[in-house]
Amino acid sequence: MKRTLTLALAFTLLALAAALPAAAATTWMVDPAHSNVDFVVRHLMANVRGQFTEFDATVVMDPDPAKSSVEFTIQAKSIDTANEQRDTHLRSPDFFDVEKHPTITFRSTEIRRKGENAYEVTGPLTMRGVTQVITLPVSFLGELVDPWGNTKIGFETETRLDRKEYGINWNQALDRGGLLLSDEVRVEIGLQFGVKK
Repeated sequence: MKRTLTLALAFTLLALAAALPAAAATTWMVDPAHSNVDFVVRHLMANVRGQFTEFDATVVMDPDPAKSSVEFTIQAKSIDTANEQRDTHLRSPDFFDVEKHPTITFRSTEIRRKGENAYEVTGPLTMRGVTQVITLPVSFLGELVDPWGNTKIGFETETRLDRKEYGINWNQALDRGGLLLSDEVRVEIGLQFGVKK
């Protein structure tokens, strides 16, 4: 009799759990005015810092990180290093070739939790028509409500890319040896999101 009651209770609890709605995923849209997509490249003896000023990103956050996703698109023509002559060269076929390849895209295929607010986000990065699968270390910066009652969340990541892996090969040899530009590019991204309306 006791075993029958226990089984009945177990089945009842399972039925109730199945009837309860699952926690819904939330879609978040990037707030470009409070986000940054920056990069740093060695030029001779100095670091040159630049940014992309036009980009769009969407995050779908599920209670289960494995069911979450990220999509990110950068407009390559928006590159800005505070030097118009240099920016024109960077938009040319020597570098990003923005006429043929107007966007840089990333789409997650796997998200793994690595700590309380740390994740590894893996997916294809496509730049200048070349696609490479990369894994980004991403930090979740938390959730806040701004003074106007809007809920915001934030993420940041930093990684290093070899530009030659994406067909960006231009360089110039120096008279006394060495090259004008480094192959390695440091990328620093900080994104703030609001709930999609």
